[in-house]
Amino acid sequence: MTDFTGLMLIEPLMRALTDEGYATPTPIQGKAIPILAEGRDLIGIAQTGTGKTAAFALPMLQRLAASGARPQPKSTRALILAPTRELAAQIAEAIRVYGKHLKLRCEVVFGGVPINRQIGRLAPGVDILVATPGRLVDLWRQKCIRLDAVEIFVLDEADRMLDMGFIPDVKRITAMLPKKRQTALFSATMPQSIQALSSFLLTDPAKVEAAPAATTAERVEQRVLFVPKANKRAALAGLLRDDSINRVLVFTRTKHGANKVVRQLDEDGVRANAIHGNKSQSAREKALEEFRSGRTPVLVATDIASRGIDVDGVTHVINFELPNEPESYVHRIGRTARAGATGIAISLVDAEERGYLRDIERIIRQPLVVQTHGYGAISSAPANEDRPSDPTRRPGAGRSRRRRRG
Repeated sequence: MTDFTGLMLIEPLMRALTDEGYATPTPIQGKAIPILAEGRDLIGIAQTGTGKTAAFALPMLQRLAASGARPQPKSTRALILAPTRELAAQIAEAIRVYGKHLKLRCEVVFGGVPINRQIGRLAPGVDILVATPGRLVDLWRQKCIRLDAVEIFVLDEADRMLDMGFIPDVKRITAMLPKKRQTALFSATMPQSIQALSSFLLTDPAKVEAAPAATTAERVEQRVLFVPKANKRAALAGLLRDDSINRVLVFTRTKHGANKVVRQLDEDGVRANAIHGNKSQSAREKALEEFRSGRTPVLVATDIASRGIDVDGVTHVINFELPNEPESYVHRIGRTARAGATGIAISLVDAEERGYLRDIERIIRQPLVVQTHGYGAISSAPANEDRPSDPTRRPGAGRSRRRRRG
């Protein structure tokens, strides 16, 4: 498909896409939009940054506009669940952009901010509600939102919902929805647990895949730098002296680790901010805005907080610590090489993380390239060759462990 005209979208949506400079649908959009427009349930597998939001938002807006119905007080006609505040806000903003020529009302609710203002916005009813699971359950318990009129239900980033421990809330919310509804589930990876969830949520779904599950962006050059834990600070500072690094995301496993890296970078003369679950919403929004504008070129994040960081021009992703869940590596490096650009991902790996590295290479089905000679030259040796043996490696060490972090 060469342009959006083949998707049979209504004129107000086409006009909004033209206003935004959208010319050609992405693979996930081209596959998912016709199926959702028919009213079928759908499972969509696609990496971050591939246009998933438009894939479900455009047919949703078209269906709601066509019916002409109005929402009842304290109700919503469509519900989108997202795992983090940033992603929820990003989805709501995209829907407002795509639907700006339609008379449909979209609201977003999430935790970390006062609930009373959200209650007031929901009182007259909304056409589309974007929510994080915990805040939505709170609003429902206070009888401030009804979910019995939902026509369309979308679960975005389902694998991250699982990682964050939200599945019980998702099932609780699903029980409040009408049985007769359209449901779509989107995920970057498809572990068995998500397959089981899809069987619970969807009815005879179509499945579309923009790229094989758990593969990484082809335009991301992936490198690994073996460095002792005690030397990681110096290695990171050395990498950041590279003039080609214009905007970089640095990942740590914990909130405490993110704060520590920011302090160390400040001592080394590098301006950086941290974003994680302990930060207030206003602090998170300020950090994102400074990163997006370029005032702060380095943003240090945990995996959970990283969802929703949709910033163009991220040239590099640096894994200061490898994730203990290999799927998270896929999400991390997907923050670069967006919108057709290229990017570089560099992982700093110490002896204790070699097991995590093996798990990552297994799930992405390719070895990483070893970066040698400090922070410059790149060797041609794959990451699973020419490595020093690791006497501390224990059988089974480094396997993925589900932990609620960030």
